[in-house]
Amino acid sequence: MFNARVAEVLRSIAELLEIKGDNPFRIRAYGRAADRITVLQEDIASYAGQGRLEELEGIGKDLAAKIDEIIATGTCRHYEELKRAIPRGVVDMLAVPGIGPKTAKLFYDKLNIRSVAALQQAARQGRLAGLPGVQEKTVANILKGIELLEKGRQRMDILTAQQVAQAVVDGLKHLKSVKEIEPAGSLRRGRETVRDIDILAASPRPAPVMEAFVGLPFVKRVLAHGATKSAVLTQDDTQVDLRVLAPAAFGAALLYFTGSKEHNIKLRQLAIRKKLRISEYGIFDKRDRCLASRTEKEIYARLGMDFIPPEMREDRGEIEAGLRHALPRLVTAKDIRGDLHAHTRYSDGSATPEEMAQAGRRLGYEYLCLTDHSVSLKVAHGLDKERLKKKRAHIDRLNRKMRGLRLLFATEAEIDADGRIDYPVEVLKTFDVVVGAVHSGFKQSKAQLTRRIVRACRNPNVHIIAHPTGRQWPARPSYEVDFKEIFKIARETNTALEINCHPMRMDLGDIPARAAKEAGVRLAIGTDAHDVTHLDYMRFGVGLARRAWLEKQDLLNTCPLQKLLKAIKK
Repeated sequence: MFNARVAEVLRSIAELLEIKGDNPFRIRAYGRAADRITVLQEDIASYAGQGRLEELEGIGKDLAAKIDEIIATGTCRHYEELKRAIPRGVVDMLAVPGIGPKTAKLFYDKLNIRSVAALQQAARQGRLAGLPGVQEKTVANILKGIELLEKGRQRMDILTAQQVAQAVVDGLKHLKSVKEIEPAGSLRRGRETVRDIDILAASPRPAPVMEAFVGLPFVKRVLAHGATKSAVLTQDDTQVDLRVLAPAAFGAALLYFTGSKEHNIKLRQLAIRKKLRISEYGIFDKRDRCLASRTEKEIYARLGMDFIPPEMREDRGEIEAGLRHALPRLVTAKDIRGDLHAHTRYSDGSATPEEMAQAGRRLGYEYLCLTDHSVSLKVAHGLDKERLKKKRAHIDRLNRKMRGLRLLFATEAEIDADGRIDYPVEVLKTFDVVVGAVHSGFKQSKAQLTRRIVRACRNPNVHIIAHPTGRQWPARPSYEVDFKEIFKIARETNTALEINCHPMRMDLGDIPARAAKEAGVRLAIGTDAHDVTHLDYMRFGVGLARRAWLEKQDLLNTCPLQKLLKAIKK
């Protein structure tokens, strides 16, 4: 799949043009095209092959030609010319979270910094201090950004991983010899980030499957090519490993290679106690007779336990619950009635309320919360009272015309440094749903951040706390808060905590989300959609909720509309 590489090149062009001081509209066009392609579900190469690139919003003739060139060569002449015109070190520094084109050029012009390593050394030696706009806090953030960059290079976000894995599956599933094919590893378990991708295929004839795999059009380099196992590097430098198994052993292999390592160890220990042996080929008795291997369900049954969904396989009590036949009935995508966090052009979204509503209807939703930003978040074009009135009238008009979907008049309102909410009480009361959010002051202490969120929970007009730990991968780690105190107050005040399922957030994570459930706190999944395509991120939220052992009754999104509006009342 070429989406990630095409988006990367277009985004880099936008950054290089900004360094050169090019036309802002041109810069924005490249950036928006990159964003659109990043979330595209279909391979961009299929659009190019069918001559349909200009059907995509924001892609004109000039951009389409460059995309064709990137698909064919991995780059384009315009990008290479820009890189030659701008020092390499400046380009490299753009990868550091928090460093934009102007800052990178400043470091090059003033200190002749030509690499990330040189930047790190200059920051540690105190040589950045005193440059225009560079303060002590800036230097600390740069050092942290370099550390995060190195960690981020070791893993990829779940959206990228799923897109690459799906491209491999789509490229091989049509082969007659392929009976089953499925991703395994941490991707199948729904982890927020993934190191590399493992694909398993069931086939009686592995050779043609291997040949097709190493010959996929997006393969940049073949790392290994064996009889039943091969590894490749894609155009965007993602490693993908493919194993081909006999159909009779597919279930055993899928169980083994899905993991986690800790879950597998527990299964082996359980098998030993039952005088059995379990491996990637099946479960065997003491005479080495295979008792089960075709499906995972059969293997779990042989161990005397219920089937454990992949998302739960982390050795967090799931094996014990499976033996007791006490596993939770995990929430599914079919249980979701609506999305509780989405933006439109009224703030920083790219779609109109009409377009978001149409997308919500296609997903079969009963309701969609349009949570445009509040007035003080200027960078996101937050709404003042006059624009709020226009938005309310707009939503009312749409609701009178639409059938099957209700748009909820909502806001993502700022929680300020003291825990106060952006709008006055009389404005907050006009919303169907109020989502409180922290977007600044991340350097406050654990106690201060906790007090902010607690005070917001106590506000009678706040229904949900968005992305409660501020995580933004890989640029910003979660800030520290006292979950025990937040859970206590959230439960007392009937305030839900969000599972923000944007691939770069995934916040709350699975462990705190499960702890919230156990503390009696209701949770809400929100995609934080800024485009109609982002609404599809709900699948990541459902996966995260399943990793947190959440059931239908634990989530606001599973409520019918009237029950939802009743459930959020304080």
